[in-house]
Amino acid sequence: RATAAMGEVSEASSQAPLAVLSKVELRVSCKHLLDRDTLNKSDPCVLLLMQSQGQWMEVDRSEVIKSNLNPVFAKIFTVDYYFEEVQKLRFEVYDSHGHAGVGTHDDDFLGGMECTVGQIVAQKRVTKPLFLKYGKFAGKSTITIISEEISGNNGYVELAFRAKKLDDKDLFSKSDPFLEIYRIDDDRSEQLVYRTEVVKNNLSPIWEPFKVSLNSLCSCEEKRKLRCVVWDYDSRGKHDFIGEFFTTFEEMQKAMGENKVQWDCMNPKYKIKKRNYKNSGVVVLLDLKIHRVYSFLDYIMGGCQIHFTVAIDFTASNGDPRNSCSLHYINPYQPNEYLKALVAVGEICQDYDSDKKFSALGFGARIPPKYEVSHDFAINFNPDNDECEGIQGVVESYQSCLPKIQLYGPTNVAPIISKVARVAADEERTKEASQYFILLILTDGVVTDMADTREAIVRASYLPMSIIIVGVGNADFTDMQILDGDDGILRSPKGEPVLRDIVQFVPFREFKNASPTALAKCVLAEVPKQVVEYYSYKAFPPRCPQTDTPDSNLGSPQ
Repeated sequence: RATAAMGEVSEASSQAPLAVLSKVELRVSCKHLLDRDTLNKSDPCVLLLMQSQGQWMEVDRSEVIKSNLNPVFAKIFTVDYYFEEVQKLRFEVYDSHGHAGVGTHDDDFLGGMECTVGQIVAQKRVTKPLFLKYGKFAGKSTITIISEEISGNNGYVELAFRAKKLDDKDLFSKSDPFLEIYRIDDDRSEQLVYRTEVVKNNLSPIWEPFKVSLNSLCSCEEKRKLRCVVWDYDSRGKHDFIGEFFTTFEEMQKAMGENKVQWDCMNPKYKIKKRNYKNSGVVVLLDLKIHRVYSFLDYIMGGCQIHFTVAIDFTASNGDPRNSCSLHYINPYQPNEYLKALVAVGEICQDYDSDKKFSALGFGARIPPKYEVSHDFAINFNPDNDECEGIQGVVESYQSCLPKIQLYGPTNVAPIISKVARVAADEERTKEASQYFILLILTDGVVTDMADTREAIVRASYLPMSIIIVGVGNADFTDMQILDGDDGILRSPKGEPVLRDIVQFVPFREFKNASPTALAKCVLAEVPKQVVEYYSYKAFPPRCPQTDTPDSNLGSPQ
């Protein structure tokens, strides 16, 4: 349920449950920690635990900060946020002992605190006392958690810094420099964005490149002031100040391509005292790459159309449509399950399709004029144009085709998946994010051509399409769950895995007594993620990105 990242945007979990509203970044700091060490101060580390089915599970842990009772941790914890759930978190602070790592012994425990993700998100900043076992206060120790939402259209930036000719702060060796970047917020407070690793014994260090989200770096405002500080690392926690400089993300962007940007690293005290003081070294930004991460809405607002196709099962197992027990029985007072599912999903999809024309196909029936079995016929019987006008047009074509066909079999769906995939493949060749295809398959039983269907789904996973399968009636749909990759990765008969999970399967009976919107919400919840995954994999940007998004001025995608 939670993923964590060191100062970077975390990858979306492929197993993410429905309705992930957003991801939240949590930053942690502590004050007045207990001193457990006799000679030095404590070396604190924070563990983040999350409650799952009544058990506390460790999600991630911070770095260890040496000899510091007021630590500000550089680690950024990233947690999925669900509005409809109470998500309990527990933060535990331990005194770490070198290579032995973080012990969980009572004598190393500096205190814990429990809260919910909702509380942190609602308050944005939570400061609470730390407690030892049995509800005892850990002296005056407090922990502060600051949360920031990672907005959907947020990107991230990759930065590579080095320094030259830094001041030497050590008597018997050279300085051990590290760099910290702080964002200066509107209330003038400073928020640690990133802390590099320490480069030992080197006055011209090259630090490892790192990634930070644009939200984290500058709140997606490129003119926001940033303070960068270079320190000489001290194992007892008393780091020596080498120098600092101020910049903005706007200025940093000059380092794109072959260019480099450099700043004088200044020590304000030396500047006042020393007449010929120039600087305490220079810091160079060697490279900057912007990775724009687009959201589903970016694609929709850029003009991407969602094309909706419905495929209806006309096999004999549905029962004779003239019989009131049939799943295809047309009751003038009560729509059957096929119609209910079609309308629930179609009504949402139609908002994203400007021409409001839907392809409607049937499979498993003998059709006129020769009454041969077909697995991909147009239910309006127009082979040149299988589109119907709006959801109502689909409903009318469905009702008028029933008396003309003979329900038969078997339940083969691979031909229809392949048919929609051919249209999607033509779309893919445009190399634009202009049309995405949703295929809704309504069936009363397990498919007969499982091997061909798996093969067709693996092929389709490389194309701009998603497949929703709704099981109608009371059949045992256990074997259909294999097509929905949630329990593992769907593979073709030859063992080739899907590129992305594009199938969502649900039995209609689970929603029989719920509102139609509940079914639509369930089956369509994954679609925005699937759309973004496809276009991100293809590196297709939205066709005409909006100019009024908060970070639209943050450069072009790499």
